[in-house]
Amino acid sequence: MNPTPSAPASRPHAGRVAWITGSTSGIGLAVARHLASEGAAIALHGQAAASAETDALVREIAQTHGVPVRHYGLDLRDGSAIAPLAQRIAAEMGAIDILVNNAGMQHVSPLLEFPAGKWDELLAVNLSAPFHAIQACAPQMLERGWGRIINIASVSGLVGVARKPAYVASKHGLIGLTKSVALEFATTPVTCNAICPGWVLTPLVQRQIDALAAREGLDADAAARQLLGAKQPSQAFVTVEQVAALAGFLASEQAAQVRGAHWNMDGGFAAA
Repeated sequence: MNPTPSAPASRPHAGRVAWITGSTSGIGLAVARHLASEGAAIALHGQAAASAETDALVREIAQTHGVPVRHYGLDLRDGSAIAPLAQRIAAEMGAIDILVNNAGMQHVSPLLEFPAGKWDELLAVNLSAPFHAIQACAPQMLERGWGRIINIASVSGLVGVARKPAYVASKHGLIGLTKSVALEFATTPVTCNAICPGWVLTPLVQRQIDALAAREGLDADAAARQLLGAKQPSQAFVTVEQVAALAGFLASEQAAQVRGAHWNMDGGFAAA
């Protein structure tokens, strides 16, 4: 599929293909639904192979928005497999126009107890996988003269957070990668930007709430309030739909000169 300049305003991405990593739940799924609503064909991605649940997601998005949707399973810890997957998506769905590097891992532990294997895994998924995906997709974008690369970073890429050394390091690195790619493609119609959410109520964050509740002997609501109270001045979670809407803007023509931005959506987290 190729970009369609004459696409109606309500379907600005008709004829385009979007690959969103980690898109079977949470932020990634919300981004997939948003871009599908704007007419993009969607390459869903999850770590596991197709299942009844992913088949249902494919049908739901395709039927709701009338766009082609496929699911691709790949463990992003295997960096050597990312370029072949991008090639497969291009062969089956059309060249990738919009790449959203959303997949991520988290592990919370004091630095001196942090497992070396977890460090390697988090950097592989959170930082190396986006590099490999960009390297695989950017040539297609440059050749056709249009492309959007959106990296889902974190407010933890802007500030330090205790007990999350690998996550913080990987998200800081992802913002650096975003800036470098944006500068390299600055004279082309290919943009690269990062979104830095604060606390978003996703399955990953829910696991942190559950761990805090267990550690401190709190109920789920109290643990959620404590998590928000520590860092997010608005005292409210960011929603996945809000992040998806920002991704939609960054994929739009109106954002053609937004380049190398690290746009925080964090309820005042980084302002405190």
